[in-house]
Amino acid sequence: MVRDPPRAGRDVGGRAIPQPFILTAVLPRDLQAFAEGLRRAHYPSEKNHLHAHVTLFHAFAPSLLEELRNYLPRLAAEFAAPEGAVKGVMDLGKGTAIALAAPQLLALRAGVAEHFRGSLTTQDLYEPRPHITIQNKVTKEEARALQATLPALLAPWVAKGAFTFPALALHRYCGGPWEEIKTCAFRGRARL
Repeated sequence: MVRDPPRAGRDVGGRAIPQPFILTAVLPRDLQAFAEGLRRAHYPSEKNHLHAHVTLFHAFAPSLLEELRNYLPRLAAEFAAPEGAVKGVMDLGKGTAIALAAPQLLALRAGVAEHFRGSLTTQDLYEPRPHITIQNKVTKEEARALQATLPALLAPWVAKGAFTFPALALHRYCGGPWEEIKTCAFRGRARL
């Protein structure tokens, strides 16, 4: 499975990280299918190498792979699936995303950030705004046109309320496409 390419991963010193690891939250199947349909319709096909996703961390160094492989399953075993909700449209400038409200997911992310303190890239030091990119690398006019029509399509998802992220997924950036490394389903009881 492939995902959206991040900006080139760079460490805090600004050096490029070759083939960094990306951590995402897996979407529930119905929302995944809906977002995939929007991506196929609105993302430039020659640039659409990835599936719809929610990025939590853009670039873990390759040297952290074994620690990630050990830590992520323990985390998923401890915590129940975090909740999220579709909240509307997000303007990405030359693209469009589905904005999500996901405070539990962000709390989980904060725990991961603390665990890997001192190893995060500059980009990953900042808490993200959870979203699903459905269009990117288009003109501002194309983005605005989609953003004008999207609220009606998102209304049922907004009305539906909370959903849960079933798993975390670790990927390796391969110069465009991503290679899936490990998926860890949430199965714990602890709530964030």
